[in-house]
Amino acid sequence: MISILIPVYNFDVRPLVAELHRQALEYGIAMELICFDDGSQVHFKEVHTAALLSMPGVIYQELPQNVGRSRIRNMLAEAAHGDFLLFMDGDSGVCRPDYLLQYAQAAQAGKVLYGGRVYSQLPPANPAFYLHWYYGRKREQVPALVRQSAPYQGFMTNNFLIPKKVFLEIGFDERLRNYGHEDTLFGMELQKRGVPIIHFDNPLEHLGLEEASVFLEKAEQAVANLVLINQSGANIDTRLLGFYEQLKNWHVVPLFQQLGNWCFSFLRRNLLSKRPSLLVFDLYKLALLLRMGS
Repeated sequence: MISILIPVYNFDVRPLVAELHRQALEYGIAMELICFDDGSQVHFKEVHTAALLSMPGVIYQELPQNVGRSRIRNMLAEAAHGDFLLFMDGDSGVCRPDYLLQYAQAAQAGKVLYGGRVYSQLPPANPAFYLHWYYGRKREQVPALVRQSAPYQGFMTNNFLIPKKVFLEIGFDERLRNYGHEDTLFGMELQKRGVPIIHFDNPLEHLGLEEASVFLEKAEQAVANLVLINQSGANIDTRLLGFYEQLKNWHVVPLFQQLGNWCFSFLRRNLLSKRPSLLVFDLYKLALLLRMGS
């Protein structure tokens, strides 16, 4: 049996749950679907309570307080009864009518499957969401063949199937309450333990675009998590940290700190504009790291 695990936070998951439920019935896939709400607004709790509690095979529960991105996923896994756990983000859309069947047929003991992430082909009508969409299309929407060339670096936690036994041996690091790099750390643990990641093209569409100002707040949270992981002694491998280490070796960190502080407002203005640059976004994250990590 597959346990489908969906953390819910301020997003309407009814279409996602309904489609997964339909596919399970159509293909005869034994599954349970568990949704835990992590402190959403009252409106979302009301619509989910009305719709999900009456749906066969669906378990819906509201947590008394927000526990964070890592803890809620661990709680979902602890509540699951299936031999395989299918994790997905609540703000996802199913792209193909045989999505569940693809996972059910490909499931293998001792291996992790990652199906990928895609974004709408059309840019959002509201330019405030353009940065998130543009970043997603250019950086996160990657074909399986490319991801498989660096399987652990190409792993994200939005859409993956894992044997329950393997997950419970690792779990998500609950020090990371906010957004960012829980997938990096989890991928590192899989690599350390020699657990293979098989990449294939069975994506979910990321529907929950955020305004540029919120997206930049999430970027700051991600950099803070990166600093926390790095300072804990974990040998984490990211482009951003690699460049930061080069600056340290060249003894030019103070100079780049000054440059980052001087141009920080310019970088932010570009990213909040209608035509943001991903190079500027990389420099923005470097400036944040130089502030936090030195």
